[in-house]
Amino acid sequence: MAAEGGGPRCRLEFAVQMTCQNCVEAIQSSLRGTPGLEVLDVRLDSQSVLVETSLSTEEVHGLLEGTGRKAVLKGMGGAVPHPPGSAAVAMVSGPGVIQGVVRFLQLSQEKCLIDGTIDGLQPGPHGIHVHEFGDITGSCDSCGDHFNPDGECHGGPQDVHRHAGDLGNILATTSGRASFRMEDNRLKVSDIIGRSLVVDSGADDLGRGNHPLSKVTGNSGQRVACGIIARSAGLFENPKKICACDGVTLWEEREQPLAGPGRRAASQPTPHL
Repeated sequence: MAAEGGGPRCRLEFAVQMTCQNCVEAIQSSLRGTPGLEVLDVRLDSQSVLVETSLSTEEVHGLLEGTGRKAVLKGMGGAVPHPPGSAAVAMVSGPGVIQGVVRFLQLSQEKCLIDGTIDGLQPGPHGIHVHEFGDITGSCDSCGDHFNPDGECHGGPQDVHRHAGDLGNILATTSGRASFRMEDNRLKVSDIIGRSLVVDSGADDLGRGNHPLSKVTGNSGQRVACGIIARSAGLFENPKKICACDGVTLWEEREQPLAGPGRRAASQPTPHL
């Protein structure tokens, strides 16, 4: 699902290559007037750009790199400060060229923002779910079942009866890229750190199909990509105290235990970083 200008707002900070005042003016000109985006700060000395936006991180990244300058996301935070531990990130990967980054931000007690981009998928819809274990030692097969602390049947994100980890579908374009931004009122960042995010090969029927797996997994096929959900430093947290694992610049660390051993049982406490 693509982001729309009327979606939930958050703050994004990018590191952008800038060498002179003309660079600053070019970036401000590129972003100015974009619906759903407000430029808060552009600093030449720190080569940073801070915006508040309802656009996806990919869309803002594209606007910045459209000026001919390399940009990398440094952090993501709410439009107002949130408590430490309210942000998380999952770097997902699978066979072949499948890889991506998905970020979670607790906007309020009731709203969790999920923003991500995943490349290398087959074109079409793919089910996406939070699973109970952060164990990828057996590839995605060791991630356990959907995260379901309330013992509900499988459903869609808007359903009253659903797994907490049921996030519905993402749509990959003909290029194999799925870029999405969604808001969920059941998921809590504090509950999912150390668990895993899994992408399936097919569409999730949201529990409305006739297949025996419809009320269990949405009959969305095999697991094609997954990653551990690790705590991430938000814009209002001290990055020196937290594993700052936001962004593709740390993609080479995807094999390292960013979230500890991961949750292997529903009763196990959140791993400490």
